[in-house]
Amino acid sequence: MKRFWFILLALILTVSISTAALAVDLKFSGEFYAAHMFLDKTSLTKDTGSSTAFFYQRLRVRTDFVVSPGLTLVTRFDALERAWGAPRSTPGTTLATDSAGTDAENENIAFDWAYINYKSPVGTFDFGVMLDGSTGTIFGNSYTSAGRIKYAYPLGPVTLKAAYTMVKEGGYSRKFANNYADADNDKYAVAVDYNWKGGKAGIQFTYYNYDNYRPASNYARRYFLATPYTIAKIGPVALQAELNYATGDYRKYDNNTTDVDLENMTGWIDATATFGPVYFGATFAYVSGDDPNTTDKSEGGTLSGGRDWSPTLIMWNYDRAMWAGNLESTATAGQGFRDAFANGFLYQGRVGVKPMEKLDIMASFTYANADEKPANYVSDEYGYELDITAAYKITKNLSYMLGFGYLWAGDYFQGTSASNEVQNDYMIINKLTLTF
Repeated sequence: MKRFWFILLALILTVSISTAALAVDLKFSGEFYAAHMFLDKTSLTKDTGSSTAFFYQRLRVRTDFVVSPGLTLVTRFDALERAWGAPRSTPGTTLATDSAGTDAENENIAFDWAYINYKSPVGTFDFGVMLDGSTGTIFGNSYTSAGRIKYAYPLGPVTLKAAYTMVKEGGYSRKFANNYADADNDKYAVAVDYNWKGGKAGIQFTYYNYDNYRPASNYARRYFLATPYTIAKIGPVALQAELNYATGDYRKYDNNTTDVDLENMTGWIDATATFGPVYFGATFAYVSGDDPNTTDKSEGGTLSGGRDWSPTLIMWNYDRAMWAGNLESTATAGQGFRDAFANGFLYQGRVGVKPMEKLDIMASFTYANADEKPANYVSDEYGYELDITAAYKITKNLSYMLGFGYLWAGDYFQGTSASNEVQNDYMIINKLTLTF
């Protein structure tokens, strides 16, 4: 009899566990890439800097726990984001620029997202740590993770949006004890999007309330950012355009120090025309630089072209900056090619061909110069770059990319003296990407 009850209890427990498991529907998606990069020079000063070559990789997995129709827990993590065989990063507390984890955690595993998505009768709500830094087109976007509350309500082709973002918490807590009440960085945003067949347009207004500079530096940073954008397809031409304008207080002091105003602007226009297997494209981008002659106003440095936008393989490219580091000369330390386009004008023309469905070959030529030349610099010319890439789709989910870039470094990198000679640079990259 005991055996009978034991078996019956085991069957009931098994059915209960199975029923509970079936109540949650799991959906997985993600990406894995492995790449090899060769950079001829790590400095743009003549006869300095060595070449470098290495393999690197990253695994990104998103898991959606669909609890019930309209109610989902969304998580995402990055794992083994490291160069093969390279020394590991020293554990610390400083978060990576594009993650909710540190560099050391991303080299093992770091969760970036964990939030609730609830599609209610009165709109869609998101609560938790999720994507931040993405608005309109890819231009100006710098993906990161942050604690947010988002709301969206559709009205036919129009969608109304609102969001609150906690960028940095500076209040007293057990793990962060301090002697002042509040030094938070917060963002508040409202947006309107309009969708039509073949395109969309919208505008977002964001208010930045940054108090983390208090009380150490005795000032607050508070400003508004307006971001209108459009993405449209007109016949064979695909268009993208975006403008970002920030204005307000860059430094609003609590004492008698002279305040510094903020007036920063960025924008781009991108067009690609496709005719059968051949396509042509052109891009113009602008990011205002800080005028060295105005001490009471900041015209550059707050906004950029964004880390997510990589118009070239060398000059402004996320992979190059992330894995090989910044590229500059010894005469322009802190002023050079990083991960995001800044302080400049960029002009690019490109042509591509798809000789077969799975193969895409493209060549681009780019010129860039500074908007505001730093004081006493010899030139405002960043340089010219030729890029050639070939992408082949091996299967539906597996693709391979081979790229070659050559940079003719401009005299900007001479800094304040024409005697500082610069050198050109080139890069070769191979990248295998699996999506699922």
